[in-house]
Amino acid sequence: MRPRLLIVVLLALSASGCISERNHELLAVNPTAVPASSVAARHDIFVATTRQKAQDRTVVFDRERSDQLAFAKVGVTVPRNHEIGKIERAKDGNAGNPATDFTATDLTIYKSGDAFTTAVADEGQRVLVFVHGYNTGFDDGIYRATQLAHDTKYPGTTVLFSWASGAKTRDYVYDKDSSTAARDDLEATLVMLARSRRIKSIDIIAHSMGNWLAMEVLRQLAIGGNRDLGGKLGYVVLASPDIDVDIFKKQMIRYGKPDLPFVVILSDDDRALRFSSLIAGKKARVGDEASAGELAALGVTVVDLSAIQSGDRLNHAKFADNPVLVQLLGERLRLPESLEPTPQQANERVNELAGGLGQAAEIIITTPLKILTLGAVR
Repeated sequence: MRPRLLIVVLLALSASGCISERNHELLAVNPTAVPASSVAARHDIFVATTRQKAQDRTVVFDRERSDQLAFAKVGVTVPRNHEIGKIERAKDGNAGNPATDFTATDLTIYKSGDAFTTAVADEGQRVLVFVHGYNTGFDDGIYRATQLAHDTKYPGTTVLFSWASGAKTRDYVYDKDSSTAARDDLEATLVMLARSRRIKSIDIIAHSMGNWLAMEVLRQLAIGGNRDLGGKLGYVVLASPDIDVDIFKKQMIRYGKPDLPFVVILSDDDRALRFSSLIAGKKARVGDEASAGELAALGVTVVDLSAIQSGDRLNHAKFADNPVLVQLLGERLRLPESLEPTPQQANERVNELAGGLGQAAEIIITTPLKILTLGAVR
C-alpha cells in the first residue's frame, strides 16, 4: 500500500473514532462499591490468551505475544441501566463504576490448562468461544464477550480467546501476524475443551480479523481429521469476516461443506472492511463484498445486514450492537442445532422485535437451498 494512501486511511479511521490511544485498564486499583440493586447481572468470562501478562496489574494482559497460553477468569458486572446492544464503559478506558458501567470485579489465574478446563466444565455442558477482532485490547474483548453473553442470554459458559492484538489502528499488520501466530493455541484450546467429558457442545463466534484465525483453525482441524471436535462442535458464526474472499473459498473447500449451522454475517456498508480492503490492495473482504450465492454454494448460510442500522459509524459490529440482531442471535443459539424456525416464524419474530424498538429491519438470508427476506417493518 502506498504511504500516501495509508495516511488517508489512518486519517479516515481517526475521524471515525476508531483509533484507540486510550488506557486499557480493566481492574480498578480502588473499586467503587455500589448497592446490589445497581447491578443487573454478573458474568464469569473464562479466558485463554496468547498475550503476555502486563506489568500494570490493572491491565492484566497486554499487547505483547507470549510463547505459551495463559488461562484466567474475569468476573464482570453489567449495570442496571444497560441497553441491549451497548457496552456502557467508563471514559478513556479506565475501570468503571458498577452502577453505570460494565465493570471487572475480580480475577482468577489458572496455573494449567487442566485446571482451566475443569473450571469451565464445572459451569455447565455448553461453551461459547468468542474470538475477538483487530484493534482490540484485552479489556475490550472481555467487555464484548460479557455483552454477548448477557444480551443473547447464552445458555452456557463463555470463553474469550484473546490473541495479542496491538489495540491500535496502525498495528494492522502486527495484528494479522499475531492472529496467525495464535492458530495452534486456539486449536489446542478447542481440543482441550472438547476432551472434557462434561462439556457436550462448543459454539464459536468470531468477529472481524478473528475470523481469519477461526477459519485457519477449522481448516487445521479438518486436515487433522477432527473437523467437528469429536462431535462437539455446535454453531459457528463468522461476523464481519476480515478475510480475502479468495482465501475464504479455499479455506472452506479444504474444510468441506459443514454438517451443522455455519453462518457468515456480512454487510455491504462495513466501512472498517473497506479500509482493510484498501490495505490489502483493494481485494474484496468476505464481510462486505462477497457474493452471498457463491458463499452459500460452499455450504454456509449467509446473513446480509446491509439494510440494518448499526450502533457505530463503521457498521462493523452489527451482529452485537443492533438490539434486534443480538436478540435474534441469542434465540438461535438457545435452540438445538437441528431445530430451525420456519420462515414464517422467523419473519414474525423479526417484525416483533423491530416493531417493539421502532426500527426498520430487513435481513436477507441465503442458504445453500433458498433465499429468504425477513422483516417488513417500515
